[in-house]
Amino acid sequence: MIFDLPPRRTPPESIVPMINVVFLLLIFFLITAQITPPDPLEVSPPIAALEDISEGEPTFYVDAGGTSAFHDLRGEAAVTAVLAQAGRDSTLILKADAAVPATVIAALLSRLAGGNFADITLVTGAP
Repeated sequence: MIFDLPPRRTPPESIVPMINVVFLLLIFFLITAQITPPDPLEVSPPIAALEDISEGEPTFYVDAGGTSAFHDLRGEAAVTAVLAQAGRDSTLILKADAAVPATVIAALLSRLAGGNFADITLVTGAP
């Protein structure tokens, strides 16, 4: 009895080349894609740092309610006294409570900027 050989089946197409192409495309898109758009300007944000505060420099205080103080003076009298001490080479230290709204500080800084201080230092806490 002679048996016929079964017909040869063609092997299925290999999927390995397709996987290679997909990985190459994936690598290409990962390398060329931008995760975030670039910044329009180079900006270095401020960093809070601990420094020794000079004892001889005038210190202006603002509490959580927005009340300002300078030596024994409070409110508008304190602002007027600080502006009277302003000079081209003088430095002012501003200690504000963390609960003070930023709008109060911004308004106060704009008023103090008219005093011709060489530097106004805002004291911050440690990060």
